[in-house]
Amino acid sequence: MAIKEAVRPGGRSARVQEAVHQAVRELQTIKARDELTVPQIAERAGVTPSTIYRRWGNLSELVADVSVERMRPDEDPADTGTLAGDLLAWGQHYLEEMTSVPGQRALNDVMASAHDERRERCCRYSESLMTTLHDRALSRGETPPPICKLIDGVVAPMTYRLLYDRDSATVDNLQRWIDCTLQDGDAGVACRQ
Repeated sequence: MAIKEAVRPGGRSARVQEAVHQAVRELQTIKARDELTVPQIAERAGVTPSTIYRRWGNLSELVADVSVERMRPDEDPADTGTLAGDLLAWGQHYLEEMTSVPGQRALNDVMASAHDERRERCCRYSESLMTTLHDRALSRGETPPPICKLIDGVVAPMTYRLLYDRDSATVDNLQRWIDCTLQDGDAGVACRQ
């Protein structure tokens, strides 16, 4: 089954999506995850259960879709005056959020989704964020490594550690990943950009 809402839909479709997503977020604050049901979500959102099944297929895919949206940055990352500082400020915030119980659930939901499109959206969020930081560094006169190097050197190890070795997803390791990435510059980088 293909996901219909690869881009944010407009009109009624957007209103339904927002109402259902909001209902899931609200219910997750008052109920354990295994207590959530499609009929409860539908009632709270003011839609029929068939609307949810038609659009998302099942509860797991709906929760994964809500989790992907949770990972989308709400605003540009802080401008600290240097690329190293920007990466550290963003990374600290991301680690704090993703090591929390809701953050871990969001990561697990996205990884468990049967739809590659959800993981691809997370990838696009990371690429967009690193592009923002890269371009900001350029505008300040810095010489940042390519965007793919920022992703491979900072985002990839953070993601791996958050998924498979959460205890090593630390600010100290983040600082090390940033230092190594910025220190190496363009050396040995084969980008697919």
